[in-house]
Amino acid sequence: MSWTELTYWQWTLLCTGGMLIGMAKAGLKGLGLIVVVLLAQVFPAKYSTGLVLLLLMAADLMAVVYYRRDAHWPVVWRLMPPALLGIFLGVWMGESMDDLTFRRVLAWVIIVGLVMIIGMEYRPPSQRVVRHPIVSGLAGLAGGFTTMVGNAAGPVMSLYLLAAQLPKLAFLGTSAWFFLLMNWVKLPFHIWSWRTVSVQSFWIDVFALPFVAIGFFAGIRIIRWIPDKAFRYFVMIVTAIAAVRMLV
Repeated sequence: MSWTELTYWQWTLLCTGGMLIGMAKAGLKGLGLIVVVLLAQVFPAKYSTGLVLLLLMAADLMAVVYYRRDAHWPVVWRLMPPALLGIFLGVWMGESMDDLTFRRVLAWVIIVGLVMIIGMEYRPPSQRVVRHPIVSGLAGLAGGFTTMVGNAAGPVMSLYLLAAQLPKLAFLGTSAWFFLLMNWVKLPFHIWSWRTVSVQSFWIDVFALPFVAIGFFAGIRIIRWIPDKAFRYFVMIVTAIAAVRMLV
């Protein structure tokens, strides 16, 4: 599909999606999953994952530059090995997986996780539990798998980082670096295995890049005014909305 074949409606949603991705990477978590849902409605579902990936990578670079000093690297390194395994698993299963079943299972996992997070607000878990190899391993595996299959790891990783009780800026910096690394690992598979990224899709995304930048800097201005506790609740509410949307 080339840029000359796109309809006005496809262009509109692509540019809107670029803006929402920019805002999500600036810190308004949950908006990225909405983009996945929107673009899958107007493009072939698998093809849309390649379009979203290139926009995410551009926004990742902006987020890493802005939050480069705020990452909590021990969390990143704990998650990386199982996340890589999850990506390989996603590549293997992605083509044969039923989209509807996957979305529903993921949605229920997210909803159950949110209930657990709400409980943690009243009785926070010890950092020993969050750092346990089994807990971090499952979180990383789920994050890698869901980001490969549908660019949908945002809610999964948000739940883990919320459980880790990271301050707002550390949450954003850690998330930015983790997804930058993951999305670059995914790129070769999208080019040569799934063939969802091509020269044509690259040029289509180039037209949406200014909207990614606009969304990112708008998100930066908004996130500055949100206190840490309000930020946590915002992430939980938007994640819950996205999970319900995936169910229906």
